[in-house]
Amino acid sequence: MTATSERPTETPANPFLETPERAALRASVAALATRYGQDYFQKCAREGRKTDELWAEAGRLGFLGVNLPEEYGGGGAGMYELAIVMEELAASGTGLLMMVVSPAICGNIIARFGTEEQRQRWLPGLADGTITMAFGITEPEAGSNSHQITTTARRDGDEWLLTGRKVWISGVDQAEAVLIVARTEDAKTGKLKPALFIVPTDAPNFEFRQIEMELINPEKQFQLFLDDVRLPSDALVGSEDAALSQLFAGLNPERIMAAASAIGMARFALSKAVDYVTTRTVWKTPIGAHQAIAHPLAQGKIELEMAKLMMQKAASFYDAGDDWGAAEPANMAKYAAAEACVKIVDQAVQSMGGNGLSTEYGIAPLLNLCRIARVAPVSREMVLNFVAQTSLGLPKSY
Repeated sequence: MTATSERPTETPANPFLETPERAALRASVAALATRYGQDYFQKCAREGRKTDELWAEAGRLGFLGVNLPEEYGGGGAGMYELAIVMEELAASGTGLLMMVVSPAICGNIIARFGTEEQRQRWLPGLADGTITMAFGITEPEAGSNSHQITTTARRDGDEWLLTGRKVWISGVDQAEAVLIVARTEDAKTGKLKPALFIVPTDAPNFEFRQIEMELINPEKQFQLFLDDVRLPSDALVGSEDAALSQLFAGLNPERIMAAASAIGMARFALSKAVDYVTTRTVWKTPIGAHQAIAHPLAQGKIELEMAKLMMQKAASFYDAGDDWGAAEPANMAKYAAAEACVKIVDQAVQSMGGNGLSTEYGIAPLLNLCRIARVAPVSREMVLNFVAQTSLGLPKSY
């Protein structure tokens, strides 16, 4: 190879630099979120009302459906872009939990596996925010073990009858429908297999009750009760025989979005802490100059950036159509982001002393909210089980 002074005509794509389109999206979402801010979010929560204005404006601007197909009113992008929206909203103190559920889980599943009629019926509304859909998988006795789900769907002529219970289902009170994970009976073996059904929240024999929680959040959690809920044949999404693979199309985005939410929340807390320790002076020196304050915040920044890279990797795999390839980084991103978020919020409070628990500085509400990232949508222990068994090939413990 001979040396040459000529520069290449094209620069290879840098995976660590966002495209101009993604950078513009990030800036636009940040501008919207800043106009509302944490004060708006907290006021909605304390007054018992929803963040309807923010949700509606985000929908009109195309942010909610940025990952959905253009032919159904979406932005035609992917999970990378939707994660940007989630992260920037959370970084301004306005993280919308239902973004994890409605466009990410339900929207992706319907877009990939729904019939043309289902796509036409649901996707435009999910994209512009005029329709919200919840997702129901967790059950009181099954927890994270989807193989033990007991909600069953049985045929009754051309219709379905669903019976069962769900718990920890987000946003049912603001949803037009719930995408329910049930199980159907295999006529040949008699075994139950998972399947997905769209259940309108106003369907007869469908009930939901709010779970009281010590969280200041506009979006609530619910128990669901289904007692022979009758559904038309077209309520089934995709194939009766392939729902487990279809489930991955929703669960990987769920973990990516959970990571994005935790990353944004951590950024919010870290920014507040840095501003405080830079200006707070004791003994003529800003407290941020002291390594006991500076080093934990710097460590949090390092761990936060590593979690963000893993989230971007997971989103890139998913957008390339590799569900299995996305599973490992999606779980790792969710774990790393949750751990970084909890650590940063705790250190922010510690760095700010008593002010960290005051209403004025806005960090105290995050003490409870950040813990959600560790236990939902999948606990850190189950993520560790996944990595131990899938990534390391260790024996299964359960």
